[in-house]
Amino acid sequence: MFKALPFGIKLNGRSAGAPHIAAPTRANGRSRDATTIDDPHAVGAEGWLTAYDIKKSYRKRMVVKGVSLAVGRGESVGLLGPNGAGKTTVFYMITGLVPSDAGRITMDGENVTTLPMYQRARLGIGYLPQEASIFRGMTVEQNIMSILELVEPNKKERKEQLESLLEEFSITRLRKSPAMALSGGERRRCEIARALASRPSFMLLDEPFAGIDPIAVGDIQQLVRHLTERGIGVLITDHNVRETLSLIDRAYIIYDGQVLTQGKPSEIIANEDVRRVYLGDMFVNTR
Repeated sequence: MFKALPFGIKLNGRSAGAPHIAAPTRANGRSRDATTIDDPHAVGAEGWLTAYDIKKSYRKRMVVKGVSLAVGRGESVGLLGPNGAGKTTVFYMITGLVPSDAGRITMDGENVTTLPMYQRARLGIGYLPQEASIFRGMTVEQNIMSILELVEPNKKERKEQLESLLEEFSITRLRKSPAMALSGGERRRCEIARALASRPSFMLLDEPFAGIDPIAVGDIQQLVRHLTERGIGVLITDHNVRETLSLIDRAYIIYDGQVLTQGKPSEIIANEDVRRVYLGDMFVNTR
């Protein structure tokens, strides 16, 4: 169980509703692509992390051909697709790891397209990489405090926030444990607690289910749900499509550098094109 929510963040601070993402259809009713946000209020709106018509080329080959998507506070959104489709490049452009060639990325109405990753983090875009990101030579509490010291000048407040995060993620008993001695699930808890010390509005999770045992999968899913209950918007990219679809509110399917379709997990699974190019006819979700 997770405990109290520190820093005065309201529970269930969910965004009003996802902006409508246009999905042109063919005569047979199948979605063709989805590259424009129809709602003019969605782009650059308060409470939204948006990418609008972003593009990327490598050696004259366009790998991202104008992708638009939006993540609202308090919802979890998947960014999925087959290998080589361009989803990782889209994800890295939103994090700031890869610069976009064209298009616009905004958070809470502020254009962050040209900002480096560390400046996006200061504005409230958190990032949890696939690889272990904890400081292995530090204890659990030292890992969290290292971030709190950057954002909270008041020593008393820092200590209170540390205790709150340790309790919230049920890692108080591990506070003096070396980070390198943690299990996979414990490490993820520590990493997310440390990420939340910087008070993000959005969290970008890169392959959160990679390299963890089946028991830890449920723990990670619970952690993500806890983030959305905090009012944090979560964008997930992962190759474990079954685990991801069982967790998220919506998903975007990237194929050939474009958004093939977007919608609720049930809509994604039922989409004929998605099954043809990505899921396969035998895919069944147990959500």
